[in-house]
Amino acid sequence: MKRILLLFGVLSLMAFQANAQRGGSPADYKTALGIRTNPWTVGFTAKHFLQGPHAIEGIVSHYFGGRDDAGSNVTFTGLYQFHWGFTNKSEWNMYAGGGAHVGFWRDYYWDNGRRHNDGTDAVVGLDGIFGVEYTFKSIPLNLSADAKPFFNFTGGHDFIGEQLIGVSARYTFK
Repeated sequence: MKRILLLFGVLSLMAFQANAQRGGSPADYKTALGIRTNPWTVGFTAKHFLQGPHAIEGIVSHYFGGRDDAGSNVTFTGLYQFHWGFTNKSEWNMYAGGGAHVGFWRDYYWDNGRRHNDGTDAVVGLDGIFGVEYTFKSIPLNLSADAKPFFNFTGGHDFIGEQLIGVSARYTFK
């Protein structure tokens, strides 16, 4: 956990340093709505720039589990992100940040070869995010790929699991 916090601290300092000489937002859009997915999760995402390189993102996702006996969930995530350009083209940006989530997990257990519903558990935790995005100039589309490790205060964590990596496609509004 200390290494992850150190990594986010260093990335934040690099972001502030890289963007210190830029005036406005590194993105070519103000708000974007779309989907975020990987083979095990699918969700809706909304990103909005507050001022300059500062953005907030909300994600509502569903985890399928990939097996009949796995629990499924719905998770609500709120993230703060700091964006910066890493090339001389405004279409490409990197971002890093963090936030929190609340999830509701349906769980099962096995007893004598029979599956039983173990109810629904609420989970609360912290999230980090680090990614890269590309915004098309000719069409209102933003594509991004990111790593979003998380830690649940109740239940398990998934720093390097199947929910870690995601890709997003968003419709942009100026």
